[in-house]
Amino acid sequence: MRIPTESYRLQNGLLVTLSEDHSTPIVAVNLWYHVGSANERTGRTGFAHLFEHMLFQGSAHVGANEHFELVQRAGGTLNGSTWLDRTNYFETLPSNQLALGLWLEADRMGALLPAMTQEKLDTQRDVVKNERRWSVDNQPYGTWWERLPALAFPPNHPFHHSVIGSFEDLSAASLEDVAQFFRTFYTPDNASLTIAGDFDVVEARSLVDRYFGPIPPGAGKPPLQFTEVPDKFGGRRRAVVEDDVMVPRTYLAFRSPPFASTGYYPASVCAAVLGMRRGSRLHRVLVRERQVASDASAFTFDLSKGSDLLIAVATARPGVLSEELEAALTGEADLMHNGGVTESEIERAVALIETDFVSAMQSAAERADKLSQFATYFGDASLVNVQIDRYRAVTTDDVTEFAQDYLGEDNRLLLTYVTRQGALA
Repeated sequence: MRIPTESYRLQNGLLVTLSEDHSTPIVAVNLWYHVGSANERTGRTGFAHLFEHMLFQGSAHVGANEHFELVQRAGGTLNGSTWLDRTNYFETLPSNQLALGLWLEADRMGALLPAMTQEKLDTQRDVVKNERRWSVDNQPYGTWWERLPALAFPPNHPFHHSVIGSFEDLSAASLEDVAQFFRTFYTPDNASLTIAGDFDVVEARSLVDRYFGPIPPGAGKPPLQFTEVPDKFGGRRRAVVEDDVMVPRTYLAFRSPPFASTGYYPASVCAAVLGMRRGSRLHRVLVRERQVASDASAFTFDLSKGSDLLIAVATARPGVLSEELEAALTGEADLMHNGGVTESEIERAVALIETDFVSAMQSAAERADKLSQFATYFGDASLVNVQIDRYRAVTTDDVTEFAQDYLGEDNRLLLTYVTRQGALA
C-alpha cells in the first residue's frame, strides 16, 4: 500500500502533513512536539509528562477540561502520551469537525500560558503523583520503565531518568519553571502536525494557516547533549529487584541500532523472531515446551537517537525460580547468537510486521501518528512509504549477523524482579 502524503512548512516552522482518504467519514488530527523526558534538566524531571496533563486544563479561549467536552460532544475521541523524546496529542473526529480539532490544538499551542495558574499546576501535579503511585510504584513490576533505562544509559545521558519524574522534582517545580519549559519546547517550529482521513485539502490548508499561522516561533530549544553511547554495553550488567510480586520476571536488554537506521530493520526482525506472538522462539520454547514462563515476548524501544534497545521479557510460572528463568531466557539468546536464524523464521517475522503495519494504516488515527513520527524524527513523513520495502529487504544473513554482533555476552543487561521476602507470606 502507498499512503498519500503532502507536506509543507508554515513560516513559523510548523511542519504540516496531509494524508487524504475518503473511505470513512472521520478525520484524525495529530500533533507531535519534539520534546520528552530527555529534554528535562536534573532536578526538574517529569515536566514533559506533566504537560501532557496541563495541556488539557484550558487555554486562553478554552476552559479547564473543556477540550475533552468539546471533542466528545462532537462525537470524537482524544488523548495524549509522553515518551523519552516526544510528546503527542491527538483527536479523531467526524470529518465535518476538522476545524474544531485544529482550533483546539492551535489555541493551546499559542495561548496556554495566560490560562496557566498555580491552582491548575498544583492539581495536575497531584494527578501525576497519583498516576505514578498507581502505574509505577504500586504496580507489580511497574518500576521497570525507569529502572531499565537507568541501567542501560549512563547518568548524564538524556534517556537515563524516568519519563514520569520523581515526587521530589514534581514538588519542587514552580509555576515559572513550568512556564519556561512550555515557552522553550511547545512552539510551532518544534512541532509536526498531521491531518489524515476524510477532508478537503484546500480547506485543511486554509484552516491550518488561519489557526496556526499567527503563532510565533520559539527562541530555539537547547540541543540534546551526550546522546551517543558505545554500540554495546561492553559486558554483562545485572540487577535484582525485590518487589511485591507473585512470581519472578526477567528483562533481558541489548543495545541495538537506532530506529529507522540501516541496522534497525534486522534488529526489529530479530526481535520478532525472538518474541513476536505465539509462534516466536520464546513463546514456543519457554512457554509451551519447557513451561518455565507464563508469557514471553521481545520488542524494540524504537529510540531514534544514539542507541535503541532490544528487550526480551519473560514472566515465570509459579514455582519457577528466578535463576531458572534467567537461564532459560539467556539460553535462547545464546542459541540465536551462536546459531543464527532460519529463512522460514524471517519470512514469518516479516509477514507479521507487514500485516500489523498495513492493518494499522487502515486507521486514520494510527496513520496520522506514524506520519507525525517520521516527520518529527526525520523531517520527512513520506518515509512511511518505504518501511515495508525495508523490512522485505532484510535477509536471513542480515539477522544472523545482527544476532552474532549484538546478542553476545558483551552486550547484555538483565533486570530481574523477585518476590520480596515476607511480603506475600
